[in-house]
Amino acid sequence: MDFGKIPETALKDIDFTLPPDPKVTIEILNSSKKKNTTKFHVGCAKWGRKDWIGKLYPKGTKEKDFLEYYAKQFNCIEFNGFYYQLHPPARVKDWISKVPKDFLFCPKFTEVITHRKRLKNTKQDIDAYLEVVSEFKEHLGPIFLMPHPQMNPKQMDTLEEFITDIPKDIDLFLELRHPDWYLENGYNTALYDYLKKHKRGTIITDAAGRRDCVHMHLSTPECFIRFVGNGLHPTDYTRIDEWVNRIKKWMHEGLETCYFFMHQHEELHSPELIKYFIEQMNKHCGTDIKAPVIHNEGNLF
Repeated sequence: MDFGKIPETALKDIDFTLPPDPKVTIEILNSSKKKNTTKFHVGCAKWGRKDWIGKLYPKGTKEKDFLEYYAKQFNCIEFNGFYYQLHPPARVKDWISKVPKDFLFCPKFTEVITHRKRLKNTKQDIDAYLEVVSEFKEHLGPIFLMPHPQMNPKQMDTLEEFITDIPKDIDLFLELRHPDWYLENGYNTALYDYLKKHKRGTIITDAAGRRDCVHMHLSTPECFIRFVGNGLHPTDYTRIDEWVNRIKKWMHEGLETCYFFMHQHEELHSPELIKYFIEQMNKHCGTDIKAPVIHNEGNLF
C-alpha cells in the first residue's frame, strides 16, 4: 500500500500524535448503552503472501491453502479481492468453506464502480456486486467504499445518492482521500451529519504522509481503522501505542465494534506489527484477542 508513503528519513519529522476526539465522536460513543463490551475484528489486508511462508504459514504451505492458515491466525480480512475483479459466487463459497464460523470478510467496492464510473450510473454494477457479496452470508463484515481520490465535496450529492441506494442492512464504511473533505473542522460537517443520520461509518486511515486522514470522527459507535506502517520503523510501535490508549478510552465511552487492519508499504512485516497491536491491547485494555503465532522457520501447527 503506497498511500501516504514518505521517505524513511522524513519519519522523524512527523508528529504522529493522534488528534483529540472531536465533540461529535464523544457524543456518539456516550450515546451507546454498551460500555466495555467492544467486539474486535483484527487482521491484515491480504492473505496471498508467499513471503509469509515459514513466518505466518507453516513451511511448505501451498498457495491454495493460504486462506485456511490465515483464518487460523486472524478473525477478519480487509478484502481487496473484488477491487479489480468481481469473482464468481462459486469462488466465494470456496473461500468461506476454509474459514471458521466467526471469520469476517470486509470487501471493497470494485474499481469499476468507484474509479471508472465514479459512483454514477452504477445500478447494474452494484446489483452484481451485492449479489456476489451476499454469498458470504454470516461471514460478511462491513463493506468499505473508497471513492476516486479526485472526488471532493463538490460531488457530495453523488456520494450521498450512491450511499442512500445501498440497502440498509449492509454495514458500510466510507474512506475519503481528497484533502478537501478534511478542511472543515477536520471532517466535512454536512457529510458527517449525513453519515450519522443514516448510520454509515467513517474510516480512519493512519498513514505517515496523510495526517489529515486521521480525523478521529466516528459517525457510529464503531471504528474502522486502516493503519499503514513503515517497515517496522520505531515509530510504527509508538503509533500503535497511541492507538491502544485511544481505543481503551473509546471502550470505556461506549465503542461497540472495532475493526483494525494492518497495512505496510511492504506487506512482508504486517504480521509482526499486528501481533504487537494485539499483545498491547490484551495487556493494557483487558481484551482477549487471539495473537498470531509467528515463526521464522519450522512448522507452526
